[in-house]
Amino acid sequence: MKFINKILLVALIVAIGACDAIELDLQDDPNQITPERASVNDLYNSIQLNFNDVFNAANRQPGAAARMYHAAGNFTYQAWTDPVVFNGLWFETYSGLFPDIDALLPLADAAGLTVHSASAKIMKAYSLMALVDILGDVPFSQAGLGTEAISPTPDPGADVYGAAITLLDEAIASLTGTSASGPAVDIYYGGDAAKWATLAKTLKLRAAVTMRLVGGGPSVSALIAEGDLIDDASEDFQFNYGNQRDNPNSRHWMYNNHYEANDGDYLSNSFMWNVAAEKEVADPRARYYFYRKVDNSDQQDPTTYGCNFSTLPDQDLAPPHYAAIDPNIPYCYGAINGYIGRDHLNGQGIPPDGPVRTSYGLYPGGGQFDFSEYLDTRQNGTTGGRGQGISPIMLASFVDFLRAEAALTMSSGEDARALLESGIRKSIAKTTSFESLVPATMSRQLTDREGNVATVSELFSATDEDTDAYVAYVLDEYDNASDKLNIVMREYYISLWGNGLEAYNMYRRTGKPNNMAPSLEPEPGPFPRSFFLPAVHVNRNAAVSQRGDLTTPVFWDNGSATVY
Repeated sequence: MKFINKILLVALIVAIGACDAIELDLQDDPNQITPERASVNDLYNSIQLNFNDVFNAANRQPGAAARMYHAAGNFTYQAWTDPVVFNGLWFETYSGLFPDIDALLPLADAAGLTVHSASAKIMKAYSLMALVDILGDVPFSQAGLGTEAISPTPDPGADVYGAAITLLDEAIASLTGTSASGPAVDIYYGGDAAKWATLAKTLKLRAAVTMRLVGGGPSVSALIAEGDLIDDASEDFQFNYGNQRDNPNSRHWMYNNHYEANDGDYLSNSFMWNVAAEKEVADPRARYYFYRKVDNSDQQDPTTYGCNFSTLPDQDLAPPHYAAIDPNIPYCYGAINGYIGRDHLNGQGIPPDGPVRTSYGLYPGGGQFDFSEYLDTRQNGTTGGRGQGISPIMLASFVDFLRAEAALTMSSGEDARALLESGIRKSIAKTTSFESLVPATMSRQLTDREGNVATVSELFSATDEDTDAYVAYVLDEYDNASDKLNIVMREYYISLWGNGLEAYNMYRRTGKPNNMAPSLEPEPGPFPRSFFLPAVHVNRNAAVSQRGDLTTPVFWDNGSATVY
């Protein structure tokens, strides 16, 4: 027995020594990238993907507040949103994107990889501004310091915006005239330094227009005079999705949401009405934005409706406060010819309405083109563009509308009317270009009641004549409007489909469109001028406390716009 005990004791000593020799008490995960093990291109790839995740996390809830998407689940703003909503955004920025960028910059600078470092700064600048746009004051100067600042103090939103603009200026300076090679994989601009510089200048314009109510932003006139802003689709800043279903799923979230087996989100009746019914001339984008499963909205099985104030979508039973905004705002559907979604802040339970609710369409999520076929989109990911859509982060059409807003409100000296027309045309062209994703659909032959045969494209594609008619109608509205900014912002709002953050900013900045559909209940509580701070931030940071409501404005919102 003594012999056995000695053997065990020796084995234990050897094991302890071996543990010391192979350093089992590691503080760093060997599977995680550290600066010593980092590959610049691997880091850059991670940054690109994380950045799109940041965009998506900043897109949905703000877009729902602005009625671009449906605000689901409750009847008041305070109950609709909560502190966990932006946990994902907080994680993607402070635990994913920013640490990767901070690790990449010294490596890229040491290797002379200017395009890597400058483009990373641009993505960080956008993300910082997005955080402020949604949450207000956030950590910056003390963020990422580890044990030096376990509870980083939030910086004023204006200072964070200023830091973002500084990053943009640094990026522009380093990109100007650079001969550095681009990243091995640049999924946004293919390593084109000039396009990244154009984007940085465009984001400065975005900051200037966003800040216009309080001033102090970059000079709009100087940016316009320089002439290096995104003005062509070839310069659009967008993330391109794939069409692979598994390992990994590379498809757009809109497609994943509506083209598998589940019912998917409700679309916003308010937004569908703005696009498909509010104007006297048809918007050429409607068939590309939305896919209808039925050909009418008011004669479905009563069990499929969730109208709240009635069994059927009887317009005579619409809440009185709808008519106070606009007597044409529909109740319980987006438009009578098959557009079925949900009214703003309808928190009622969900009926069996999957077969009739309208789906996301071909643009921007790579779904189906609506040629009045009226089929169920839940086909296990086998139809339409199969999810090969885009994240429309900053498009040429958006820039035209921002410049038109600046012309009307900031005395930039440009022709707002011409920019309005240009923005509409670019938006329609971008939207219709997605026909290339569904060539079999567009070339499919149909036979009408008289026996005439024509392709889907010939019968339903938006033509130049359709675009000209729509543009002429909007310009006539503009020419005769006492509130010209309202026309510009309505068209900007429609063009923004897929970018809820810019819609949310636009609405708080301008309060337009003037006839934004109200909430289902007449007293939804105050509109969210900013959102609750993320729970992961508040619970782990002794320097911050949760705000009590949604009335705290971000620094650039002076409260002059009426929002509801």
